[in-house]
Amino acid sequence: MANRFIMPVFWSLLGAFVLVFTSMNVMNPPIRTLLNDLYPDDIVAIAVSTFFQFSGLLFFALGLTLLILTARAKLDKIFKRFLLLASASAVGVFVSLLLHGVVYGLFILLFGEDFWDRTGIGDEPLFFIMAIFVCPVAYIVGTVGSIVLMTRRKRYGTAAV
Repeated sequence: MANRFIMPVFWSLLGAFVLVFTSMNVMNPPIRTLLNDLYPDDIVAIAVSTFFQFSGLLFFALGLTLLILTARAKLDKIFKRFLLLASASAVGVFVSLLLHGVVYGLFILLFGEDFWDRTGIGDEPLFFIMAIFVCPVAYIVGTVGSIVLMTRRKRYGTAAV
């Protein structure tokens, strides 16, 4: 039963990843500068922020949905691993960002406001690096691996799911 929903959720997750990637690029100059020249600053800031938050929430929700569906489904072992990698890393981005803020605040609460300055780091790096670098790379590996297995199976006449 869950198998028929996996592929639509997978492709929707890929679309949500494109939305997140697009919204991140819109937030940076030169596109943001162009938008600020065309519209008042408040409108652009609110629209870009809302678009970024919506696309990130959609990416997390679809990743969690795919994770649950894939965990319950009976699939080919390698294909299931790639789907789990893609969906878990989509969820991992949000979890890592959340843990980044929690650990940062918890260490300030426990060791004082100047804790991060005393360490010489300035900020909590582990979960930030996971959210910005590790999870997106893992998502791309899982997605590309899943797509390769799907196209391979179609070429040889066997079902991917």
